[in-house]
Amino acid sequence: MAVTTVAMHMSDGIVNAPVSMLFIVIAVAVLAICVWRARAELDERTVPLAGLVAAFIFAVQMVNFPILPGVSGHLLGGALAAILVGPFTGAMCIAIVLVVQALLFADGGVTALGTNIVNMAVIGVAAGYGTALLLHTLAKRRFAGSVPAVGAIAFVAALVGTVCAAGGFVVEYAIGGAAQTALTTVAGYMFGTHVLIGIGEGVITALTVMAVVRARPDLVYLLRTTQRTRSHEVVDA
Repeated sequence: MAVTTVAMHMSDGIVNAPVSMLFIVIAVAVLAICVWRARAELDERTVPLAGLVAAFIFAVQMVNFPILPGVSGHLLGGALAAILVGPFTGAMCIAIVLVVQALLFADGGVTALGTNIVNMAVIGVAAGYGTALLLHTLAKRRFAGSVPAVGAIAFVAALVGTVCAAGGFVVEYAIGGAAQTALTTVAGYMFGTHVLIGIGEGVITALTVMAVVRARPDLVYLLRTTQRTRSHEVVDA
């Protein structure tokens, strides 16, 4: 049985041309904001890390892992990038990976770049980081500095980000799907498989984040952000 890769990358023709163009415009606009806001996330220490994150995500996206018979997936990387280098820089990292994959390796369609970037670099990153920030804020007083706690947060964030990115795909298909497959079938298949893909994504993300936290916690954006928040609270008090 041939293995079908279900890893969020949309190919050309999944949605019609007007919807593809709409999401290209949305992707360009959001990435322009990310370029502007990323300056606040990066400094001399974290710029090299951002490059390493993009290279790591590019490499691991080339490796598929089995989910079901005939279905495999790979790391999307949104939550991982956001936790390590910040949501705006993380979105840029994922977008760069997607552009290179589409242009050089034909992984995802060129006309579908807008939808792929919105799904993985925007929705996946935003949902993953929002989940991680919320959980870490709730847990920081009891589990501050705990590597296993950060790993658990990264796992949940990656799972949520993956499922939300799949939701973006379903919305785009609902707006302008060009195939004849029923929306309910597409939604059931996407959410069902991406819950399983999200579990694999969560494991990889958790292990990677915990390794970085053990080696250089000062470089992890999520931890730096919450530390600054606590410092401001102490000063205000």
